[in-house]
Amino acid sequence: MPVTQKTSLLTDHYELTMVQAALASDAAHRRTVFEVFTRRLSGGRRYGVLAGTGRLLEGLENFRFDTEELEFLASRKVVNEETLDYLADFRFAGSIRGYAEGEVFFPHSPVLQVEASFAEACLLETFILSILNFDSAVATAASRMTVAAGKRPCLEMGSRRAHEQAAVSAARAAVIAGFTATSNLEAGRRYGLHTVGTSAHAFTLLHDSERQAFEAQLASLGVGTTLLVDTYDVEKAVNLAVELAGQDLGAVRLDSGDLVAQAQKVREQLDALGNTGTKITVTSDLDEYAIASLAAAPVNAYGVGTKLVTGSGVPTSSMVYKVVLRENSQGVMEPVAKASSGKTSVGGKKTAVRRLNTAGTATAEVVGLDIEAPADANDRPLMVDLVVDGQIQPGFTGAESVRRAAERHARSLAELPVAATRLSPGDPVIPTEFVS
Repeated sequence: MPVTQKTSLLTDHYELTMVQAALASDAAHRRTVFEVFTRRLSGGRRYGVLAGTGRLLEGLENFRFDTEELEFLASRKVVNEETLDYLADFRFAGSIRGYAEGEVFFPHSPVLQVEASFAEACLLETFILSILNFDSAVATAASRMTVAAGKRPCLEMGSRRAHEQAAVSAARAAVIAGFTATSNLEAGRRYGLHTVGTSAHAFTLLHDSERQAFEAQLASLGVGTTLLVDTYDVEKAVNLAVELAGQDLGAVRLDSGDLVAQAQKVREQLDALGNTGTKITVTSDLDEYAIASLAAAPVNAYGVGTKLVTGSGVPTSSMVYKVVLRENSQGVMEPVAKASSGKTSVGGKKTAVRRLNTAGTATAEVVGLDIEAPADANDRPLMVDLVVDGQIQPGFTGAESVRRAAERHARSLAELPVAATRLSPGDPVIPTEFVS
């Protein structure tokens, strides 16, 4: 269920002043193509994961300037009357293409392409980048974590470490990249995600004894629940949990200490008590490196919070939004490119394919200028239509968008070379090749 909040002021002041100046120069309605891409993968990541496209499209439906927004802009004298009149009738009527959400990307991948008048495309810049940069950073971190976890499920538990709305976005991005559930109920409601949660240390500390706390939780939630066993003494808590719940105890959770050693000890203890089916979930500030270090430990699931919602040390994807094609004063479309040192861009409307070898493994990201990249039996097209003449295409918003994006991510990840699983900083796992 998408949010209905107006999104038009989730932008920078200068986007509107550029529109005002373009209206004055009579260039505001010239056709343009803007592209979203990153010049490099942040943090030396081997690949990036595109997320946030569905949220962007949901927000586009509410990108309107109604009375409240217009009165604010007028009262602050942000723009003049001519611009206010233009904004009052604003409806995005252009087209948007890009990579399917959940797709992996590399330097210069044209992950999003906006074709519209300059004014329309300009107004969307900040909104687009703020969503894609955050969501993709979280999804990329989540993907690295699920790769490190192998077949063990990862659970998103980072709401309390993020802005309340960012927490919903992070949960959505995490599930796209392979997490199986979230603790965030609004994310569950809005996007149909599976939600999980049982109790915290406060619940145990509330009661006069650990026994009373466990008895209350088991009576209310059933023996299949997960009991938190490290509030006091882990060994005693595990013995107590088995005594009260028996062999049907669902799981125990460890949230502190040396998790590798602790998990090994608890597993041996549970097995000795006959609880071979009781699972062990670990939490405690995990990231992809901590998860990898637990690969040999007898752990069944990982709960991840802070490091996930902050991109595991890489909180942005460094995406930019650049005009690559524009209509000149004679009405002819011509490529344009930025030449600033260290910030160059390539002019022209791009298309992209993923080049695969005969085994189905990706070997290159092929980006073409103005034309389709050379066709090959093993080239997989990457660009899809998201908005056509102002109309959002079906399947790219709401709960369906998350399901489709998660499937796309799993398939895209499976195409990458084995080197993509390396957690150490390094070059992108496949090169980006430009063709003309």
